[in-house]
Amino acid sequence: MMKRLWVGIIILLVFSNWVDGFEELHLNETAMYFFEAEAYGVSKPAMVPDALMVGLTLIQGAGAKGAVCLDGTLPGYHWHRGYGSGANSWLIQLEGGGWCNNIRTCVYRKKTRRGSSTYMEKEIAFTGILSNKAEQNPDFFNWNRVKLRYCDGASFTGDGEDKAARLQFRGQRIWLAAMEDLLSKGMHFAHQALLSGCSAGGLASILHCDEFRGLLPRTTKVKCLSDAGMFLDAADVSGGRTLRSMFGGVVGLQAVRNNLPHFCTNRLDPTSCFFPQNSIGDIKTPLFILNTAYDSWQVQSSLAPPSADPSGYWHYCRLNHEKCTPAQIQFLQGFRNEMLKALRHFSLSRQNGMFINSCFAHCQTERQDTWFADDSPVIGKKAIALAVGDWYFDRASVKVVDCPYPCDKSCHNLVFK
Repeated sequence: MMKRLWVGIIILLVFSNWVDGFEELHLNETAMYFFEAEAYGVSKPAMVPDALMVGLTLIQGAGAKGAVCLDGTLPGYHWHRGYGSGANSWLIQLEGGGWCNNIRTCVYRKKTRRGSSTYMEKEIAFTGILSNKAEQNPDFFNWNRVKLRYCDGASFTGDGEDKAARLQFRGQRIWLAAMEDLLSKGMHFAHQALLSGCSAGGLASILHCDEFRGLLPRTTKVKCLSDAGMFLDAADVSGGRTLRSMFGGVVGLQAVRNNLPHFCTNRLDPTSCFFPQNSIGDIKTPLFILNTAYDSWQVQSSLAPPSADPSGYWHYCRLNHEKCTPAQIQFLQGFRNEMLKALRHFSLSRQNGMFINSCFAHCQTERQDTWFADDSPVIGKKAIALAVGDWYFDRASVKVVDCPYPCDKSCHNLVFK
């Protein structure tokens, strides 16, 4: 009898593990690209020696406000206090990491650090724009630097729930709870503040830019920076609209509409307003757009995802730009032209800035090698960190656009296996 019982338990455990893995196995390749929007494949940079490690702080008051991750756990952030001349200056970096646009992908997501603080790293390295070393981060090294973790799947904009699936879509509440907590810890007295973000966080920094300005005193110098957040509503290689379909699911599922800029939703549908090209020209707060003209994530997941390329014609080009055919490069040059067209009106404002380099990369502020290092990417001999600093501190107007690929030899291009 005992032998039969043990056999039954083993079968049950095996079946349970198989079921747990079923969600992942049945997330198609395109869905996984959306989920891993911030990941860089196998091309993650090496750890920076002696990088500052900063612990995770859970926002204790968030639960009472319903400001919780997808699985209902408390959201959190990593904060390194400012000192010296930066003691009253604040940099908020919104984490990226894709989106979930249906119940299936959100259920999968809530079992990861992108949907639950249970799985978040207890401490992370602060590098690039978050570094505490002047030689690595010349303008912001001694500011209060905060990385707000991303666990909602809608760029901090949703406010809904699905009780049957036990999913909480509370990105907007997380954003507000985090800001309230940081304001109470000294940010209310900030002399200077910069809202930044990478990938899905870069999109969030655009969508929340004016809101961030409104949370701080009028005397505070406030600006916003979007890194790799300029997602375009562009046609994919099959002529379809892969990313538009994805964003439509996010906006509908997570009840995003009411938290999008009203100047946009008054004239366009909510999905269109989730695309930054339809709002950046009307944002009142000074904004800096940092983007590559051939964003590697957009190439892989928006322009040439597996769902739009069933024959696999784009497979090798998608992973390594050096394996693209002349016709494929021509298609990507068209994408670059679309991006520059989307930025044309934005660039006319004296207060805005931009740095569009011709690299195959994604997110350049948090990586030390691309933010500020001896061989960092440059346009006109100016590295990204210096361009952003010149713009923030009004030392110079910065609106630079690189020449088309393959002219830039300073790029740190990403290659995926």
